[in-house]
Amino acid sequence: MVKFGLELVPSVPIEKIVALSVAAEEGGLDTVWITDHFYNRNTYVTLTAIALKTQRINLGPGVTNPYVVNPVWTASAIASLDEISGGRALLGIGAGDRVTLEKLSLRQEKPLAAVRESVEVIRALLRGESVTIDGRFLKLKDVSISFKPEREVPIYIGAQGPKMLRLASRVGDGILINASHPKDFEYAMEIVRSAAGDRLASLDIVAYTCFSVDEDREKARKKALPVVAFIVAGAPGAVLERHGIDLCKAESVRDALSKGDFPGAMHLVTDDMLSAFSIYGTPEDCIGRIEELLKAGVTHVVFGSPLGAKKKTALKLITEKIVPAFK
Repeated sequence: MVKFGLELVPSVPIEKIVALSVAAEEGGLDTVWITDHFYNRNTYVTLTAIALKTQRINLGPGVTNPYVVNPVWTASAIASLDEISGGRALLGIGAGDRVTLEKLSLRQEKPLAAVRESVEVIRALLRGESVTIDGRFLKLKDVSISFKPEREVPIYIGAQGPKMLRLASRVGDGILINASHPKDFEYAMEIVRSAAGDRLASLDIVAYTCFSVDEDREKARKKALPVVAFIVAGAPGAVLERHGIDLCKAESVRDALSKGDFPGAMHLVTDDMLSAFSIYGTPEDCIGRIEELLKAGVTHVVFGSPLGAKKKTALKLITEKIVPAFK
């Protein structure tokens, strides 16, 4: 059966994030993912607050990276979260965002090795093992943590490009794919099926979507515009071409954002761009797109930013009108 999750950005007071997470649990969602950026509330503090107010929903960072946060620290943090949540922790990890890393004077070096070695080390530490590694990315000598979870914490790998998708297919318990359109999952699943082999049946394929729902389609559309503008600006040419998006128009969006002209950038976002990089509209519109994603191989849909004009209202529509259509 398909799973549903919620992505929340801790850019607002933690109590508001907790309230939305409690509502998500009460509404039948399966997971809640908290984004991990240095400029927002701390991910693990936020997750702990959620864990203390919920009983069933699984929860974790979506996603951390091994450049800002040492994987040994991550292993300790996720084991602690699993303990305080009663065995509900999930770990989302990826290669990070190059622009954000550069702000911290960090270089996104050897991303495949960084993610692979981090997953290997975290798993070993969570099994209670002592780790020594002289890897391409990690150098550790006789490292261990003093406690371990009573179960294996599922590790999800954030992946977009073909090499990271192959790696995630081979070593992850799930794959977090930042996409909202079936074309992207048809492309991804071709790679995943080839790389995963016998593991395919157990892999959780997650659509980490840009989502905006409202009974008024135009309100949902307007709320999705700024998020889609940033997605378009950062999208590789091959992805834009996959969706038939004019590269010159995409460049115009990128230029407007680089100049700080946010209204101008949103005005330049076309319906083709919205369709390619978001799920938006009425609950019925959104149900139709989710059905397409499931046909493409998705097993887990995460409702990501912006959610809708008002988050509480959007979450109510998600839990009362969208999710029940699939349960």
